[in-house]
Amino acid sequence: MTEPPRPPGAGDPGTPSPDPTPPSAPLGSSADEPPTAPLSGAPGGGGYPPPGGYPPPSGGQPPSGGYPPPGGYPPPGAGYPTGGAYGPPRGYANNEDKTWALIAHFGGAAAMFVSGGVLGWLPPLVAMLARGNQSPTVRQHAVAALNFQLLWSIVGLVGWLLACIAIGFIAVGAAVILGIIFGVLAGVKANEGELYRYPMSISLVK
Repeated sequence: MTEPPRPPGAGDPGTPSPDPTPPSAPLGSSADEPPTAPLSGAPGGGGYPPPGGYPPPSGGQPPSGGYPPPGGYPPPGAGYPTGGAYGPPRGYANNEDKTWALIAHFGGAAAMFVSGGVLGWLPPLVAMLARGNQSPTVRQHAVAALNFQLLWSIVGLVGWLLACIAIGFIAVGAAVILGIIFGVLAGVKANEGELYRYPMSISLVK
């Protein structure tokens, strides 16, 4: 009685046993290892959720515009302030007050230079009369500049009257130089919204 035919290698001596790894397993893995979870973008796999916890669309591909940020996109027009939302200049109620304050300080310095040290008081006086009644801030700047420039304009005038003596030229030079330097410094502070305290000044105007 003959045996039925056997599959190749089933019982032949010296034939290696078939590979226990199933054909569908990836290269380098064995049958005992658990399957690796596919990536989030792999078709048909759950994988890890995309950033922010949003479910991936059908097909496993992210949307064309990317995933929205957590909390959603801000409404149109939100974020940056529009024109005029930044408020008035620091230390002033509006731009007009700042302009008049700068006229009082920078104008006094320029007038001292042009007039030779005798008319530095004129721009602060104009600023005080033109805007001082409407704005207390402008009046403060104008009065501070006016008191300083009045004092040194008087010194300059006396220097011109005594120009025949050598000391007169010194007084004129001191009036011009100091009137320009401190007028410019006060203007810089006024541009930043601060009131400058002039040195070597007297309160002739309240």
